[in-house]
Amino acid sequence: MAGLSGHIGGKEQTVEERKVPAEQIKIRTNYGECPVRVLTPAGVGSWPVVIFYMDGLGIRPAAAEMAHRLSEVGYIVLLPDLCYRFDPYTPFVPKEVFAGDFCALVGPLMSTTANDKAAEDTGAFLAYLDSRDHIAGSKIGAVGFCMGGGMAIAVAGTYPDRFTAAASFHGGNLATDAPTSPHLFVSKPKARIYIAAAENDASYPSEMAARFETALAKSGVAYRAKSYAAAYGWMMPDFPVYDHAVADRGRREMLQLFRNGFQKDEMTSFLPRRMSAMAAFSIVKQTHFAGQPT
Repeated sequence: MAGLSGHIGGKEQTVEERKVPAEQIKIRTNYGECPVRVLTPAGVGSWPVVIFYMDGLGIRPAAAEMAHRLSEVGYIVLLPDLCYRFDPYTPFVPKEVFAGDFCALVGPLMSTTANDKAAEDTGAFLAYLDSRDHIAGSKIGAVGFCMGGGMAIAVAGTYPDRFTAAASFHGGNLATDAPTSPHLFVSKPKARIYIAAAENDASYPSEMAARFETALAKSGVAYRAKSYAAAYGWMMPDFPVYDHAVADRGRREMLQLFRNGFQKDEMTSFLPRRMSAMAAFSIVKQTHFAGQPT
């Protein structure tokens, strides 16, 4: 992890300098052992939990950095390698992947997991969380990017009594005819849901978005859907299309979603209590969610 870095107060700092404790563990699932990074805020106390569902390019420095930034705000973050069923792999370089044959390069890795498999694995993650100390309450949050977006929705529906908030950023295939389509899970969640879509996204066209939002509206779940003027993958700092300004807006929405979700479950005493200069944008105006009174 020594190569990860970030900017705080205009000064670049390594993860070690930022003192975000990180553990590398393996959690036993029904399939095998899943490698998981566990990131805990510095300091003493109990913290709410967020599970970070990765994109299809595997665990790599950029994903770990995003998880570190979230932990800095005051969350214990689990970053599981959901492609653990695949043989050991070398992290992909997104610029090279998108310049080549994406499906040929990444398809075999992505095919080893799916929404239902991620939901099954999450049962083991929850058991691990229930066994450890310094966890604030039983409710947790989920956030997913690209492939992980649909997974975050699926796990919120699979474990409705555990998830209080779930966010999907440029998630694709959210409403298809597949038996594990994310829209089939939304009749069960009690979590607040946030859907952040990219413009001109072939994996989430307007017709699919309408189908997905119809399912959300029928379920009565509290949700908000927003389309960003950015390309698919804009949140990922190592993607060629990364948009720093738009990504910051997305992070503000994500952090507010989690704050609202944990407040809803009467965990205000456990809300993030340390704010770095990088993360100070989390204090934003309350947003209205469909299915909830203003």
